[in-house]
Amino acid sequence: MKTAIAKALFNSHPYLEYRKLVSDLLLENKSTGNEQSDDLTNYSTLNETRMNRLDKTMKITDENSLKLKSLEREYIWLVISEGWCGDAAQLLPVVNKMAIESGKIELRIVLRDENEDLMNLFLTNKSKSIPIVIIVDKQTGELMGHWGPRPQGAIALIQDYKKEFGVVDETAKTNLQLWYLHDKGLSSQKEIIDMMLEIES
Repeated sequence: MKTAIAKALFNSHPYLEYRKLVSDLLLENKSTGNEQSDDLTNYSTLNETRMNRLDKTMKITDENSLKLKSLEREYIWLVISEGWCGDAAQLLPVVNKMAIESGKIELRIVLRDENEDLMNLFLTNKSKSIPIVIIVDKQTGELMGHWGPRPQGAIALIQDYKKEFGVVDETAKTNLQLWYLHDKGLSSQKEIIDMMLEIES
């Protein structure tokens, strides 16, 4: 196992503990991460509401449930996240439900800014984009793959917007959240499950 992954696992949180960490900081008017600003706190507050909703409403399809339960090996999904990240807020509840559904996956979450060595192993076009789901074989500690920071449809949406307007502004962010709303976590489920099945084969 890579040292950065082992170290991050040692500092990681189960899903509910991560949620509590973000909530407790918000009570102090703070967000997770090294940087503090009103914007980041506002994003964290908004994300809290989103995650509460998704925890209640997000469903794993029957087909995906069967595929998750068919996994033969046990895994750790180590997710790099921050409370202020809009993509993480949309994806963590999905990933959490998938892990629970499978019965073979332990979900652990780490904060990006506290785990720089780990983040630097999983850059997207040289940027520290999150969330990143890191797949570790539970028995061997071997790194099996990773996924993130967004499903393909969401990546395309932002790329097209950037091409047209040259910038990712609040409108782009709103369009992205609407995309997630309509997608209902189905793209992420499919992409991550396809990857897991490929790892197993």
